[in-house]
Amino acid sequence: MKVNITSKGFTANERQIALIEKKFGKLSKFFSDDTVANVTMGYKKNRQTMEAMIPVKGMIFRSEYTDNDMNVCLDKVVNRLTTQITRYKKKIEKSHRHVVLNFDAVPEPEDEEEINLTPVKTKEFDMSTMSVDEAILQMEMLEHSFFIFLNSDNSRVNVVYKRNDGTYGLLDPRY
Repeated sequence: MKVNITSKGFTANERQIALIEKKFGKLSKFFSDDTVANVTMGYKKNRQTMEAMIPVKGMIFRSEYTDNDMNVCLDKVVNRLTTQITRYKKKIEKSHRHVVLNFDAVPEPEDEEEINLTPVKTKEFDMSTMSVDEAILQMEMLEHSFFIFLNSDNSRVNVVYKRNDGTYGLLDPRY
């Protein structure tokens, strides 16, 4: 697995880079050699933040953590990614018992309760055509954290969502 490290607002030193590569090296046993882990380090409100994304075959494993110590961030991010990989492995094995996966080396999580991935509620709604600005306004009026709509600019189904930092994001799928 390859690790792309980006630092925002500062320059990462060689010791930090080596430590990140070592920790993410432990995750490489789960993936092929051409898999790329994108790690971004930076500051949020005078605290250190680390975010990691590993895209694999249509699935994205992602974790973000903020703390006063970058080493704590690194440990938490790697642990969360390991948990996500384990959950994904369990889900796939449960639904596709005949499929052989390349996740044999994933350790079983300790003291983890059974996760129910079945929806408990289904909601149907009318899809409205509107601009991104109108969708954000509608989302805010409904006091939701996301809103699905038919984008009037490109005639595709889009999702606007409220980010942790209070800004907005737009999901625009490619088909």
